[in-house]
Amino acid sequence: MTSLSGRPDESRPLVSTIVPAMNEEGNIDEFVRLFAEMRETAPFDCELVYIDDGSTDTTRSKMLAAASRHDWIRVAWHQRNRGLTEALQTGFAAATGSIFVFYPADLQFLPEDIPRLVAPITERGIDLVAGWKQGKYQKAFVSSIYNAFSRWLFNLEVHDMNAVKAFRREVVERIFLRKDWHRYLVVLAANEGFTIDEVKVPLYERAWGSSKFTGVWRILIGVLDLLAVKFQISFLKKPLLYFGTIGVGLFGLAGLIGLFAVYRRYVEGVGDRNLVFLVIFLAGLGMGFFMLGFMSEGQTALKEEITDLRRRVKRLGSSDDTNESPS
Repeated sequence: MTSLSGRPDESRPLVSTIVPAMNEEGNIDEFVRLFAEMRETAPFDCELVYIDDGSTDTTRSKMLAAASRHDWIRVAWHQRNRGLTEALQTGFAAATGSIFVFYPADLQFLPEDIPRLVAPITERGIDLVAGWKQGKYQKAFVSSIYNAFSRWLFNLEVHDMNAVKAFRREVVERIFLRKDWHRYLVVLAANEGFTIDEVKVPLYERAWGSSKFTGVWRILIGVLDLLAVKFQISFLKKPLLYFGTIGVGLFGLAGLIGLFAVYRRYVEGVGDRNLVFLVIFLAGLGMGFFMLGFMSEGQTALKEEITDLRRRVKRLGSSDDTNESPS
């Protein structure tokens, strides 16, 4: 890994811009040039952390060449494509700053807007700043529905959950990102009590290459992941309360139907086996929900212990197929 020359000015925060890339060879040099221009006037020290996520073109060699020319560039890479969430986690581990910025490599967002993203953090003490895309793009309609659903589901006044972001290092040290859950960083940060703000950021057309995020299946996966996040942060905090409430409701319903069956049998003189079977089914289902709640309580306790341990222990290194450029 290339190292920064000298010690950073302690009065100026070090901002690590983390840029995952896969097969973006045509954008690397221009991104570096624009980033260098931004560094000259930025009110903070900054480094550029590139992660090559298993590219099959010359993306990695261009990154390493840029790192050899500039001591403020760090490079890490995966031997195979592992997805954006793992690429970001590799970048988090390689970065040395106190503030992280997530930027794509495709130049649809320009480095000149990074100081505007970081400003609410350094000037007002905000923990995470979400970029709000300003401009035309192909998936605008789907994105608007997704973001509206997210705002309603999580009660967050953020217009764009899945654009560029700036956030304190502590944010990613406090949360655990499963595969593809980088899209819910705003939601997970808010759930941990971090303060959230947003800044309008211009969006530009791609000058080179094509989007890696296409396909109808991505919409379905995104919605299912969204529901999974909601379930985890809302219901799994107190699973026995959630599942137990359902169990009590089923037991109550079974009791009412049972009383009705007794009334029909001994008052009206009509026996109904179907009602008896329904009572047995509802009571068994209620018991099942109670058991599910007890088991979930154990899993939640274990998860909280693991989360606490993860917060205490620093990452000792990346996995076998992750590499970094030498110092």
